[in-house]
Amino acid sequence: MSRVNFLALAVIAVIAFFELSGTTASPHPSALKALCELLRTFVLAYVIARLVPRLNVTDWKSALGLGLWLWVGFPVILLTGSMLWQNVPWQLAAIHSGDWLIKLLLIPVGLALWPKRTRTRSV
Repeated sequence: MSRVNFLALAVIAVIAFFELSGTTASPHPSALKALCELLRTFVLAYVIARLVPRLNVTDWKSALGLGLWLWVGFPVILLTGSMLWQNVPWQLAAIHSGDWLIKLLLIPVGLALWPKRTRTRSV
């Protein structure tokens, strides 16, 4: 069973959250929206943390590759569908796609480079 380092997840999720906090359409979201976005980022980091050991991602290059494939396979595909079927403007889709790209590159690279410790919580 793989182990998840929750300290690493928390730090990386907060970094990703603050890295993107100035790029949203609403520069001053409500506290509730900010908390929800931080929680979403933590869940994303947790899911990626479960994938990293299963896919044997051990260095920044393979982590970058994982992030890029996740980005193409999920947000790009979903946002393309939003443009096609829900008439979302391509400019808005591009902004969201860029946010996702940063998250999906930062999180796996951060997890791959985080110092390994012998004591982590098992989930």
